[in-house]
Amino acid sequence: MLQTRTLSFPKTRRLTRASEFADVKQRGHSQRGKFVVLAALSVQNSGASRVGFVTSRRLGGAVVRNRVRRRLREIVRKHQHGLREDFWIVLIARRDATKASYRALEDEWLRLAKRASILAL
Repeated sequence: MLQTRTLSFPKTRRLTRASEFADVKQRGHSQRGKFVVLAALSVQNSGASRVGFVTSRRLGGAVVRNRVRRRLREIVRKHQHGLREDFWIVLIARRDATKASYRALEDEWLRLAKRASILAL
């Protein structure tokens, strides 16, 4: 019998509290790319990995920030089943992310995730 994997990305899979973001930024390890900075923190017995997204006002107006956030969330949603468990991850968008294509953002996410050893491939 085939086991189907859900492709939804519920709020329970996201970091939402400022304290969680601060923990990852302070105690986690970061990988820098042209479009995104990826910070990851191993959290014992936290279950499925949780991801937070940061799009600061330096990126532009609300429309631009939301577009970048939606793209990043979709990329992570698509690759969520390849993530190792017990990690908190923060993706911080850089200015160049506003001009980047979806494919360029996805390629960078995969490259940084492999470098951070958070992919279970």
